[in-house]
Amino acid sequence: MKRICIVVLDSVGVGYLPDAHEYNDFGANTLLHIDENTKMNLPNMEKLGLGNIIDFKNIKKEENPTACYGKMAELSKGKDTITGHWEIAGIVLEKPFPVYENGFPEDIIKKFEKLTGKKVIGNKPASGTEILKELGEKHLSTGALIVYTSADSVFQIAAHESLIPVDELYDICIKARKLLTGEHSVGRVIARPFNGNNKDDFKRTQNRKDFPLRPYENMLEKLKENGLDVMAVGKIEDIFAGYGITLSSGHNDNNKHGVDNTIKFLKEKNNGLIFTNLVDFDMVYGHRNDFKGYAKALEEFDSMLPKLMNSMKEDDILIITADHGCDPLFPGTDHTREYVPLIVYGKNIKKGVNLGIRKGFNDISATVLEYFNIEKITGESFLGEINV
Repeated sequence: MKRICIVVLDSVGVGYLPDAHEYNDFGANTLLHIDENTKMNLPNMEKLGLGNIIDFKNIKKEENPTACYGKMAELSKGKDTITGHWEIAGIVLEKPFPVYENGFPEDIIKKFEKLTGKKVIGNKPASGTEILKELGEKHLSTGALIVYTSADSVFQIAAHESLIPVDELYDICIKARKLLTGEHSVGRVIARPFNGNNKDDFKRTQNRKDFPLRPYENMLEKLKENGLDVMAVGKIEDIFAGYGITLSSGHNDNNKHGVDNTIKFLKEKNNGLIFTNLVDFDMVYGHRNDFKGYAKALEEFDSMLPKLMNSMKEDDILIITADHGCDPLFPGTDHTREYVPLIVYGKNIKKGVNLGIRKGFNDISATVLEYFNIEKITGESFLGEINV
C-alpha cells in the first residue's frame, strides 16, 4: 500500500512568471509580499524548506531541509483554478478559457433567460461580495438572477436561498453549463447562493457549487483505470467534474476541515492518490486583499502540518504546492500569474534536494504516474531525483 497526497494551497504563489506582463501581473509575489508585511510564524514549513525556494524577508532558510523543494512555472495559458489544477493532473491548455471583461454577449444572456424563464441583472465582472451589496435587494424584489464574471473564465449565478432553493439554483447552473459550449466554453459555471435580509448583511453560504467542463485525459482517470483509489478533498471533485474520482470528502467548511478530511483518508486503508484543495487562502483572503488574514491562515496550516505528516505511512509521499497566485498586496482583487511552490516530503525519500525550477505543473502528474508504474501523459517526473 502506498499513496501520494497532493495538498494545493490555493493561490499561494511565489513570484511573477516571465510572461506575467501579458496578464498585467508584473511584480506580483503572493507569499513574499505577505511575508514582507507580517511576521508569520511558519516553523514547520521552514523545516521542510519553504524558505529555500526564494529569498524571503522573514521566512527562514533551512540548512538541512527535511523535504525536497523547488518551484514550478505554468505552461498553460491562464491563471485560474481549473487551468492550474488540470495542469497538475497533466493537462496543458494551449488556449486559455474565454473571459468576459465587458460581460457576456447579449445573445448568450437572452438564451439563458429563455432556458430558465428568469431575467438577468448584473452581467459584468464584479467582486462576489460587492455585487450582492449592489444588486441583492433588486434580486429579492424582482426575482431576477444575478449573473456576473471575473478575470477568470467563470459564469457565476447568485441567488438568495429563500427565493431560489439551492437545488433549483444547481439545476439553473446545469442549464447554463449546457449552453456555454464552443467559443463560450467557460471553465466554470458557479452557483453562488447567499442569504441575509439587506445589502448590509448579505453573505454567501457554504452551498457554492462549481460546474466545470469535463477534463481531457488526465492523471486522475489513469489512476482510476488502473484500479487505484483517487480521493478528492474539497473542491477537487468540482474542478474535475467528478471524473476520475473514486472517493470524495465533499466540500470543506474551511481549511482546517480540509486538512482533517485529508488526515482521515491517510489513516484509512487505501492505495492511490489523495488530492486536496484548501481554498480559503484564495477565496476568503486573497480576493479580498486581506493579507493579515492570509498570514494567519498560513500559520494555521503550518500548525496542522505535524499531525498530517504523522498520519503518513512509510511509503507515502506528500506534495505541497499551489495552482496560481492571488497577491493580496497587488493592485486589484484577481488571481496573479505566478510560480508556485513545490515541497515534497516522505519518510523514505531523499531530504534537502533542490528540485529547481520545473517547466510545468504537469511534472507532478508525471511523478505520480511513474510512482504507480503508469505511463505519463505530459511533464517530466522528478521521482528519480527524490528516490533514495
